[in-house]
Amino acid sequence: MKAKLNRRTFLQRSALAASGTLLLPSAISCATSKEQELFKISLAEWSVHNMIFGKALEAGWEKFGHMLRNDFASIEKGASLKNIEFPAFARKMGIEAVEYVNTCFFDKAKNASYLSDLNKACDDAGVKSLLIMCDAEGLVGAPTKEERVQTLENHKKWIDAAATLGCHSVRVNAGSQGTYEEQKKLAADGLHLLCEYGDKANINILVENHGGFSSDASWLVDVMKMTDHPRVGTLPDFANFRISYEQEEWYDRYKGVTELMPFAKAVSAKSNDFDENGNVVETDYEKMIGIVLEAGYHGYIGIEYEGKGLSETEGILATKKLMEKVRTNYKKA
Repeated sequence: MKAKLNRRTFLQRSALAASGTLLLPSAISCATSKEQELFKISLAEWSVHNMIFGKALEAGWEKFGHMLRNDFASIEKGASLKNIEFPAFARKMGIEAVEYVNTCFFDKAKNASYLSDLNKACDDAGVKSLLIMCDAEGLVGAPTKEERVQTLENHKKWIDAAATLGCHSVRVNAGSQGTYEEQKKLAADGLHLLCEYGDKANINILVENHGGFSSDASWLVDVMKMTDHPRVGTLPDFANFRISYEQEEWYDRYKGVTELMPFAKAVSAKSNDFDENGNVVETDYEKMIGIVLEAGYHGYIGIEYEGKGLSETEGILATKKLMEKVRTNYKKA
């Protein structure tokens, strides 16, 4: 059993270079030149959601949802970090690209002045906006056509905001109802509606393995094929492969990422706990990043720290350090 890295140990070791050489998968053969980065590192805003939401989450999801829709100002009052400050925070972490979460500025999608200020904050920090992760805007694969159209209407403002911010994509949830096969058809129909609108704004529509059948990679692959639109794609997350909470059913994460990578337009490096050597306990980053690279992906991989053993800042830095170590090892291969 691996020992977890606690906050004290992290602080003691943060200034030390990682020891030991990790084994590299022999199958990897990167076609990029030595001058080209194997991948770049971005920061997903969910990594700082506790700083942004403050104590609002302690009220429970139902009350938090009410505040989100009706009193977002009260959430901001308790924040130790605001969305407008996120680009500068990322730069302080040594990261030059960000992935927003819509609930971190939920009342500002149509606020042109705010979006202009956010663009300026990015310019001032030398940070690039990549995408917006969209939640709390309805089921993309809702049972009725009317509901799916309403979900489209709810997402339009975020697609427009993504275009204003210079993003390439929005991430949506392929939530649905019905049987396994019925949900495929419903999700594909809803995604196609979003893609048609996204096409007008030059914005891609990505689906993350994010619970329910979307965490079943074979299901999501079928949805991608059924959607049949160049704007649709996946955002594989290293860890979100729990299909059912009632039966605790999991899809193999390495198999899942392998299957989702042919459709990937972004990648999320989820991290929770670290061992005493600075490795993520729940995911073999060396193996997982190898899968990403072997698929021919050399874009941004976004840090998404979600652990409790370290502070959000420390968890981000620990994840970044590990990713940089893995990247260096692959460059040497």
